[in-house]
Amino acid sequence: MQGYQYGEQPTDPLLIKLNTNENPFPPSPALQKCVGTLDLDALRLYPNATASSLRKSIANHNDLHENQVVVTNGADEGIRLLFTTFLDTQDTVAVTDPGYTLYQVIADVNNTQVYRTELTSDWQLPSHTTHAWNKNHIKVAVLINPHAPTGSFLQEKETRKILEEFKGLLVLDEAYVDFVDPRLAFNSANLLADFPNLLILRTFSKGYSLAGLRVGYLLGSEYLIGTILNKTRDSYNVGTLPQQLAECVLNDQSYARSCQAQIRHERLRLTTALRDMDYRVCDSQANFLLVEQPNNKRLADLVAKLREQHILIRYFETDRLAHAMRVTIGTEQQNDRFLAVLRRIRHK
Repeated sequence: MQGYQYGEQPTDPLLIKLNTNENPFPPSPALQKCVGTLDLDALRLYPNATASSLRKSIANHNDLHENQVVVTNGADEGIRLLFTTFLDTQDTVAVTDPGYTLYQVIADVNNTQVYRTELTSDWQLPSHTTHAWNKNHIKVAVLINPHAPTGSFLQEKETRKILEEFKGLLVLDEAYVDFVDPRLAFNSANLLADFPNLLILRTFSKGYSLAGLRVGYLLGSEYLIGTILNKTRDSYNVGTLPQQLAECVLNDQSYARSCQAQIRHERLRLTTALRDMDYRVCDSQANFLLVEQPNNKRLADLVAKLREQHILIRYFETDRLAHAMRVTIGTEQQNDRFLAVLRRIRHK
C-alpha cells in the first residue's frame, strides 16, 4: 500500500505556507485566558472519557442533542472510525476522484474496496452518481463538501436529493464548511432529523485555527453516534487540554466568524486576480483555490519556481491535476506576495 503524502511543513520562518490549508490567523485570543485557568493537577488524571462538556457545546451550536455528537482526535480519527465501525473487508466505500487521499489509505489498512466516482470536467458530481452507487451496492459513500481539492460545493437542496436516492450511509466530510458563504444559509445538521443514514464529519483545524490541537467531531443519529461512542472509539481518545481549548474557541464565535469573513474576502480577491491572469479557477467555498492552467500544461515547474521564491503551494502530480495547483488563502500580505511573484515568474 501507499501511505498518505503529507504537505510540506517547513521550519524556515521566511517561507509563506499556502500549501496545507491552514488558517492564516491565530486562534481566538480567549485561549490565553483559558490556558491561564487550567488546573494542571488535572493532567495526572485521565481526561473526561466522552468529552461530555465539549459534546454539549457542539450539540448546542448545531441545535442537536449531545448524544448526536462524538469528539475525535482530529477529523482523521473520525475517518478511521467510519471504516472501523461501518465497513467490513467485503464492503465497498465510494469516494470522489480527485479527493482526500487519506480515504484510500484507510481503506487499504482496513482491506475495504474503493469505488471511485470521477468528477466531471468542471469538478461536479455526475448526474448518475447515486444510481451508480446503488447499482454497485455501495455501503458507505463519502462526499467532501466543500470539496477538496477543488473547493466546489453542494448546497442543501442537492445534498437532500442525494440522501433521498442513496440506499447506503452518506458521510459529508465538512472540514471546510466554516468558510461557506453565510448567504447560502447552509447547515447540513438540519438534514439529520430526516435522514438516519447521514453522518457529518467536521474539525476545529481549519475554521478555528486549531490544526495543531487535533480535535474533530462527528454528527449523526443517536444510533449511529452511539455505536461509535460506546463500541469502536478508542478509550480516552481526546486529551483534557484539547477538550477544554476547543470548547473555548467554539464559544468565541464572533472572533471565528471575523477571521472566516476575512478569508472569504481574500478568496474572492485572489480568484479575480488569478482569472485576470487567464488561469481557470474553480468557484470555491473553502479556504483554498484550485488554479488550473487553461492549456493543460503541467505546473510542476511553476510550483518549483514559487518555492525558490519562498512560497509553498500544493501540487498533486496526478493525471487529472498535473495542470493545476492548490493555493491556500493566506493573509492579505501573503496573497499580495504570491500574486506579485507569480506575475514576475510568468513574465520572464
